[in-house]
Amino acid sequence: MSLTNASPLEAAKSAKGASHVLATLPTSARNDALTAIHAGLTAARDEILAANARDLEVARLAAQNGQLSQSLVSRLDLGKKGKWEDMLKGILDVRDLEDPVGKVTLRTRLDDGLDLTRVTCPIGVLLIIFEARPEVIANIASLAVKSGNAAILKGGKESTESFVAISRAISAALEQTQVPNGAIQLVTTRDVIPQLLELDRYVDLVIPRGSNELVRYIKSATRIPVLGHADGLCSIYLERSADPQMAAAVVADAKTSYPAACNSVETLLVQDAGLGTPLFARVAAALLEKGVELRCDAPSKEAALLAATAEQQQLVRDAQDADYDTEFLAPTLAVKTVGGLDEAVAHINAHGSKHTDAILTASADLAERFMAGVDAAGVYWNASTRMADGMRYGFGTEVGISTNKIHSRGPVGLEGLMIYKYQVRGHGQVSAAYGEGEGLRRFKHERLPL
Repeated sequence: MSLTNASPLEAAKSAKGASHVLATLPTSARNDALTAIHAGLTAARDEILAANARDLEVARLAAQNGQLSQSLVSRLDLGKKGKWEDMLKGILDVRDLEDPVGKVTLRTRLDDGLDLTRVTCPIGVLLIIFEARPEVIANIASLAVKSGNAAILKGGKESTESFVAISRAISAALEQTQVPNGAIQLVTTRDVIPQLLELDRYVDLVIPRGSNELVRYIKSATRIPVLGHADGLCSIYLERSADPQMAAAVVADAKTSYPAACNSVETLLVQDAGLGTPLFARVAAALLEKGVELRCDAPSKEAALLAATAEQQQLVRDAQDADYDTEFLAPTLAVKTVGGLDEAVAHINAHGSKHTDAILTASADLAERFMAGVDAAGVYWNASTRMADGMRYGFGTEVGISTNKIHSRGPVGLEGLMIYKYQVRGHGQVSAAYGEGEGLRRFKHERLPL
């Protein structure tokens, strides 16, 4: 890895050249590089966390002055909720995964002595533009190296001290490995994002990590394919047959375990038949106890007030239409009453962001209908939306969560960073020899075992 103040064009050319070398390194060389990265970050822990503390001090002051959101400050904190430990664990988890490069996914005998294979290969050069999340550097570096992709990283100014400290540790570690120096680059030059987004000749995929404003800007400002999501507007449908204890635990986790996360629930859809039962009362009480503000329509507000203590009633408020299209990233939840499954699915498909949505119900039939009908990267039955995570899926870590409808959806790990190529092995065959006419050969198209 290199900290570079080179021009965007120079950085991209260097990454493109390095990607061709990295893609041909053996599995052992790429795994050794990940072992070195883990050791380097472990040794530099105190220095990195001290740098992160300096970033946090500046960010908290900016938040007090209204210049930065509290959700962004929360994402910046590398020492919060085991984030440092998860970052290090993710590197080793990725290292220990099966090598994704060169896997044969199709074999076909076109004719005697003429065989076709389809094999996985790296995408090439990734451009990662991120805000606040310093752990992104380690996540991306480990996934890129393992998958044989080069990566150019550009971080936001709010995390400068953190990502410089992390990058120095990774750079020193990679110097002892076979990974080319230009394979992972952190661009330190300011105000170069527009120029980077113009380099479609050298950059193969852009992955934004940050606010919906950042993602929307990137998607509108480049011809390079973009993998990611702008909003994490996740919903949970609370169906009347759901177990109250289970439902309360799941909804509380989905909203309060990390409200600033993109997989935090933002809308709770409640079946009208469940409002007057212990089900919604228990869910509402669990949320109010955690200090969650409930923005309710009229029927759910009446039921929520019955579940609230005198002190908690101030947290129950009237919802506005815009609340059902809002990613709060805070202890705030929009609540809406629906008549049944069809209405819940229709609401989610109209207002959701195609990230992750869940149904809480005792009915397997309703659950399957929900998961088939909701158009999202993740659809769950009786599980928290916070489960949408590359590490929890067994991917080691992730480069981000995609709501795209091509290539990769949901948490994107190694598999999402691979494409494929077709290889043909022959003995001098020419296309003109094949066809339906007299004297022409016909293709066999015989499927062969992998």
